[in-house]
Amino acid sequence: MSNQKMMRAIGYYEPGEGVPPFQEVEVERPKASGRDLLVAVKAVSVNPSDWRSHKDKKPDDSSLTIAGRDVAGVVVEAGPDCNIFKVGDEVYYSGSIIRPGGFSEFHLVDERIVGKKPKSLDFAQAAALPLTTITAWEAYYERLGISKNPSDNEGKSILIIGAAGGVGSIATQLAKLAGLTVIATASRPESIKWTKEHGADHVIDHHRPLEPQLKELGLVGVPYIFVLNNPDQHLNEMKKVILPQGKICSILPFEQPAELGELFIKSVTFAWELMYTRSAFQTDDMIEQHRLLNEVSNLVDAGKVRTTMKELIKPINSENLKEAFHKSLSGSTIGKIVLEGFE
Repeated sequence: MSNQKMMRAIGYYEPGEGVPPFQEVEVERPKASGRDLLVAVKAVSVNPSDWRSHKDKKPDDSSLTIAGRDVAGVVVEAGPDCNIFKVGDEVYYSGSIIRPGGFSEFHLVDERIVGKKPKSLDFAQAAALPLTTITAWEAYYERLGISKNPSDNEGKSILIIGAAGGVGSIATQLAKLAGLTVIATASRPESIKWTKEHGADHVIDHHRPLEPQLKELGLVGVPYIFVLNNPDQHLNEMKKVILPQGKICSILPFEQPAELGELFIKSVTFAWELMYTRSAFQTDDMIEQHRLLNEVSNLVDAGKVRTTMKELIKPINSENLKEAFHKSLSGSTIGKIVLEGFE
């Protein structure tokens, strides 16, 4: 008889569209080895990549899938090779797509992608940040090559398409910290309000042609575009408003073959950002995600970055996860949905 401790986890077995058929199960509690931390999960948040993992699950895969990337919690075990964190540390992070997710009482994660939780935030507020923050940070400073020095960005602007969601909410804040003029897109009164509250200088409607709206702001184009929803539907407008030698970054792939000739003529850089790349491929610079999360934690505690949590649901259970996923799948979510506490 095994002496292995058990834990509750919330997952699903069947692939499919829509809200996953979540159920609560008992599974073995993992043990920390190597550079892994075992974290007692206090709060999690929901991201579109969570429900995409349900859609992408192979038809012949009947194994248990535990989704959930964003976690805030407390370290309860540290592997023998850990040298960053210790038992008792409060942490926040976004896990890896090649390992089980964080919708469980305890979660195993490589310490190189973990950050110290901001002291000024509770666990729920902190759980809203990791995935979206890493995405925006890597997009700006690594894919688009934006300087962190505001004086370098004087007179420069960035267009954020889909700015009211999770990534957009933090991307707007980071762009303002970098000294950029932020032109955000949003279409509903509540999303326009949210976007302005997070620092957008101007808000335009992505359901209408972008070029004339930018001209009304006195702009012939922008040097940077960060597109946070389907790039197919915005490509023609992006071609018009990106300046020669400008840069575009998308967090989603094209769904259809894309004609990029007009971007070639302008010598435009088109980049993609997927924050899972480093952990999935165990790249040599994986630790950069630890460093950036720590830097953002300091910015939060200094009052320069705020949580993007919009809704808190308690406790973490299968029914509440179904509710959160249903809202996320609606496509009209503002900010982040967070779940807190196992009961």
